[in-house]
Amino acid sequence: MITGNIKSQIDQIWNAFWSGGISNPLEVIEQITYLLFLRRLDDLHTLEENRSARLGTPMARRIFPEGNDGIGKNGGHSFENLRWSHFKHFAASEMYAVVSEHVFPFLRTLGGDGSTYAQHMQDARFTIPSAALLAKVVDLLDAVPMEDRDTKGDVYEYMLGKIASAGQNGQFRTPRHIIRLMVELTAPQPSDVICDPACGTAGFLVTAGEVLRQRHPNLLHDAGRREHFHHRMFHGFDFDNTMLRIGSMNMLLHGVENPDIRYRDSLAQDHAGEEEKYTLLLANPPFAGSLDYENTARDLLQIVKTKKTELLFLALFLRLLKPGGRAAVIVPDGVLFGSSTAHKQLRRMLVEDQKLDAVVKLPGGVFKPYAGVSTAILLFTKTNSGGTDQVWFYDVQADGWSLDDKRTPLLPEDKLGPVPRSTLDGDEHGKNNLPDVLARWAERNGAERERPRTAQSFCVSRADIAAQGYDLSLNRYKEVVHDAVEHRAPKEILADLAKLEEEIQRGMKDLEGMLG
Repeated sequence: MITGNIKSQIDQIWNAFWSGGISNPLEVIEQITYLLFLRRLDDLHTLEENRSARLGTPMARRIFPEGNDGIGKNGGHSFENLRWSHFKHFAASEMYAVVSEHVFPFLRTLGGDGSTYAQHMQDARFTIPSAALLAKVVDLLDAVPMEDRDTKGDVYEYMLGKIASAGQNGQFRTPRHIIRLMVELTAPQPSDVICDPACGTAGFLVTAGEVLRQRHPNLLHDAGRREHFHHRMFHGFDFDNTMLRIGSMNMLLHGVENPDIRYRDSLAQDHAGEEEKYTLLLANPPFAGSLDYENTARDLLQIVKTKKTELLFLALFLRLLKPGGRAAVIVPDGVLFGSSTAHKQLRRMLVEDQKLDAVVKLPGGVFKPYAGVSTAILLFTKTNSGGTDQVWFYDVQADGWSLDDKRTPLLPEDKLGPVPRSTLDGDEHGKNNLPDVLARWAERNGAERERPRTAQSFCVSRADIAAQGYDLSLNRYKEVVHDAVEHRAPKEILADLAKLEEEIQRGMKDLEGMLG
């Protein structure tokens, strides 16, 4: 949780960019990412200096070398001047010259240290147009407290939220409460190897890391587990270098030292070396329509022959998962009931060859204002030997926010999300179903199997799904409760008809008397 004061500081930084001539929200967050990275490098260098002074030993690793950078006249600038703690005190014009002519060329040389962050800085571009804007942004960023991991992560998440609110780039962000729901449903473990093959800003990986820290507070006390967490647990692919930079910084500011965030066209490249490597997949991949066969990885076409990206991504997950590995993935509704051979083949594969665990139907407005498409979360386990028994269905009708383009919260902040800080009452459940999803998911092998198909959640047997041609749409199985109609006994109806006939005859006699 970040305070209103910090939010105000971030808003000031954002507004400074906009008034300074940078209106593309992705470019704003990219320039902020570079500056935060420079501040991080200076903090690490200072830590190493303090350790060296305390122990009386030479520095084990100097991020900023001694001497000059050799760029420009007179041997260039001292490497010390490339540090945030130094150039932030320079006059605006001198700061601008140092950052543009010396700091950014230095950033682009850092790739040799092997870290994912340094690799993504190799093509760093400095696009802040004026000395006055740079000086203002550096002052504002320097005032934001970044010592605490939670605060650093929350600050960057708040900045990323501004990408979504700015409009056209919102497709890069899955709502954070939906991400948290999917992470909670899959319950990451300290031994997991987690992958998002379309990672964007790395929201799934960040949330998985945060949930692991919360659920396993001693996780980083063990040297082996700590090494695994920082260097081998998290993997993300994307083919947008800006997203890779932003995603890497997001992981860094959430306390993951060296995740594997790298360039990869997940559907176009063959997956030698990647297949059966991961134990948990979390994703909301882009569903852009169709790919040409020529551009599609051959190993995916061996699983399902199709041009549809949503089906190819499901085939990809089956390729990447280890046997026993599990996945939670958002799919458009068409995947659940599409009638093409490829659609049916893939659904049959999930039900018969793997273990399909659940279909969680999401309300149509979850991705507004960017898209109104209906979606669902598929949860499955790779077994290569079947295992589907009962598939659990849940019909989410409310996620805590209005389902119009404004997406305004319907409840106080402490009652939002799948793990709210306060308990919801019955009426509040009607505005936020997500805690109930988790509660009923935990009972999917018990009490949920007894629930009628008229309920919000229920189970359907593998045999029933097979009989319906492997249709996975919830409405195929949900039964509607009809209002009870009270039926009267036939004798009562006949007695009433007899009375009515008598009244009609009396009326006719009265009418004849009046006319006679």
